[in-house]
Amino acid sequence: MHTLQGKVVVITGAASGIGRALALRAAGCGARLALSDVDATGLAQTGEQATAAGAKGVHTRVVDVSDRAAVEAWAAEVAAHYGWVDAVVNNAGVSLTGDFAELDPADMEWIMGVNFWGVVHGSRAFLPHLIASGDGHLVNISSLFGLVSMPSQSLYNASKYAVRGLSESLREEMLVAGHPVQVTVVHPGGIRTGIARNGRAAGRHDLAETARRFDEKLARTTADEAARVILEGMLKGRARLLVGADAHVVHHLARLVGARYQDVVARFAKRFESS
Repeated sequence: MHTLQGKVVVITGAASGIGRALALRAAGCGARLALSDVDATGLAQTGEQATAAGAKGVHTRVVDVSDRAAVEAWAAEVAAHYGWVDAVVNNAGVSLTGDFAELDPADMEWIMGVNFWGVVHGSRAFLPHLIASGDGHLVNISSLFGLVSMPSQSLYNASKYAVRGLSESLREEMLVAGHPVQVTVVHPGGIRTGIARNGRAAGRHDLAETARRFDEKLARTTADEAARVILEGMLKGRARLLVGADAHVVHHLARLVGARYQDVVARFAKRFESS
């Protein structure tokens, strides 16, 4: 795939953040959009903005990506509405901050349901349509924390490492089978979105304070810049995308020092929490 003009692009988590930015950029390129989110109000706003930005079509649906049946019904609906599907971006994601021993099992299931199973459901439901398109592309959003670990992010790490493993294996399977589908896994660093503010926290971690630190100290890249990198990388057929200078620096540091990066991260996190 070398252009988004006239292509049918599916984006989950499209009500805000990276998802909305992806929708607006794809709309400006003349794509036909299928957008979903659990936030009906934000989703409707994205749909209106995408139409104004030049989308050739906008189809929206409130979908909980952790619900397999709902995602399968959404995939069938999109294929019936447009007739085909060219690209899918499994972007929907949530955050959970807390020391592992203090996490509520219900919160653990929630984050894995959205961050991991949501990607599984979206990939599985739309894959036949991407294969049938003859030039499909699947983009799964992992995280910098899908490449390196971070204290108080054990389940977020687990979900994003899982997305990475799933995506890389799936890309290999497409190559082995000779299917015309590219697979890209994306590892954003700190992006200026509401993911921290809208997430959950447990134990000694206060959600408002966690969000403040993230917004003020870690969120360096805009959602629009992230969307630009993702869409350009997709059109180039990249297997892995790092988004943001912080993602590149931390990833290369971890590769340089090996497993010792965990000690460095622990010391940094301790100072960060006290700031």
